[in-house]
Amino acid sequence: MWNAGDDIDAIQASLLRTLASPHRLRIIHRLGEHGCEVNELARALGMSQAATSQHLAAMRVAGIVDSTREGRTVRYRLSDPEILAACSLMREVLVRRLSRLGDLAASAERAPTGVAPQLSEAGHR
Repeated sequence: MWNAGDDIDAIQASLLRTLASPHRLRIIHRLGEHGCEVNELARALGMSQAATSQHLAAMRVAGIVDSTREGRTVRYRLSDPEILAACSLMREVLVRRLSRLGDLAASAERAPTGVAPQLSEAGHR
């Protein structure tokens, strides 16, 4: 039986696979500041033009970025500003998690030898 929820889940999974690259996440955060062309983006991120173009092509196919031709130059921008908001939200979640793990590591270092901090079943102190 057809289920629209299954379709949207498959599309979301495909989009997230496209985002599963540190280079592509850096591109998103840079394009979130302003649109730019491939050479400018490559220079700013310390990547080759060819690699940057390949990432942008994959992101364009997934609908993450749009491109506009201005003469001989192609400028890229995020197709929806909420893409940056979603990536930034996930980054905030990860920073909080890393902070909790850092706190746990600091507690373990301060504990007497052989005594580790107690964890709940969820992995929190």
